[in-house]
Amino acid sequence: MSIGRSDPTARFHLRLFIAGTAPRSRRTVEIVRRFCETHLSERHELEIVDVFQQPALAERDGILAAPTLLKLSPGPERRLTGTLDEARLLRDLLAVSVVEERP
Repeated sequence: MSIGRSDPTARFHLRLFIAGTAPRSRRTVEIVRRFCETHLSERHELEIVDVFQQPALAERDGILAAPTLLKLSPGPERRLTGTLDEARLLRDLLAVSVVEERP
């Protein structure tokens, strides 16, 4: 799969809120990092915020549950809370068209 966008040079600013070092948090970080490396190449900035270590950031962004991933740019801002997987990230957070590559 590849991402089709009108601006292939758009840079993505993402902020991932997790809750500590629990297995679910570690798995979510792994999924989001892999997604960014695969689909956004060098066109992304990913911030990881532990809500236990930085509660003021979570409060500022209105985070009520973790994991939550915010897409800050390009606009519009979007958020995705709960279980994350590659297909859901593509569809719900990035709101881009997905083109399946065929042999």
